[in-house]
Amino acid sequence: MATEAHAGRVLAVMSRDLVGYGGQWPDIVWPNGERLAVSLVVNFEEGAEEQVGDGDPRSERMGEVISVVEPGRPDPGQEQIFAYGTRAGLWRMAGCLKQHRVPATIFFCGRAVERAPDLARMLVEDGHEAACHGWRWRPHADYESAEAEARDLDRAAAAIASATGEHPQGFFCRGAESPWTRDLLRERGYLYTSNGFDDDLPYWDAAGGQPPLLVVPYALDTNDMKFFHPNGFVRAGEMVDYVTDALDVLEDEAADGGARLLNIGFHLRIAGRPARFKAFREIVAELARRRDRLWIARRIDIARAFRERVAPP
Repeated sequence: MATEAHAGRVLAVMSRDLVGYGGQWPDIVWPNGERLAVSLVVNFEEGAEEQVGDGDPRSERMGEVISVVEPGRPDPGQEQIFAYGTRAGLWRMAGCLKQHRVPATIFFCGRAVERAPDLARMLVEDGHEAACHGWRWRPHADYESAEAEARDLDRAAAAIASATGEHPQGFFCRGAESPWTRDLLRERGYLYTSNGFDDDLPYWDAAGGQPPLLVVPYALDTNDMKFFHPNGFVRAGEMVDYVTDALDVLEDEAADGGARLLNIGFHLRIAGRPARFKAFREIVAELARRRDRLWIARRIDIARAFRERVAPP
């Protein structure tokens, strides 16, 4: 790792690994005997987004539309768009997961959990994993110091543990990590981070360090955030078709002996809306139909299974 000065600060410059497994992925059979694992993630961010009404310097602009409220002014409309996720969307999505017996990983923002602890507890009691999504819904790359980031990591973990009884062992933040994030996670006993978009299998963090930290990659293409982007999904069927295509391709590769991981991401305020819930419902049902050909698992279980099969370098 090199360093360079920028705007009066010293930033770490990470070397980029553009080779990875070099086409020689580890030969993995997941615990149920299959070679394709599927991770379904539900993001629990509502109440953790920036809002002037909550004392933040600005309000989040990305929602059903781009906010037209002047920066620095309260934006109750955006507050309500986010609140829909926990007031209405969560109940549809939680019920669907329970109906089809599909386990999920919940990316919990600490401030969101602190405001709705009973909802967080319900999801974990349903068997879903509690993972840390930071204190607020913000990029960790924006932190000015390791100390500030550490305080928020600890605050988020404490809120999650208090509400759910489960201390998170997995992490994912909006955007990107800071130069210090992974060291902070190691110090706190995290097993994995999901801030990786560069492979179809988990891999050990190349920086090394003790204890070893696993990267369980995430994905932004098989993700309902693309309903909020102009180059993304419009109708529910578009996401269903896209995810089904991904399943088909990765199943073919698994049949040829290649272990794989597919990540599918959802948000309460996005897929919880009726028209988009159809995509969530049909994707969950399709996973259930393919259950005998897939390993549908929480990310913590994927991380543990990978660790048992592939030792740290």
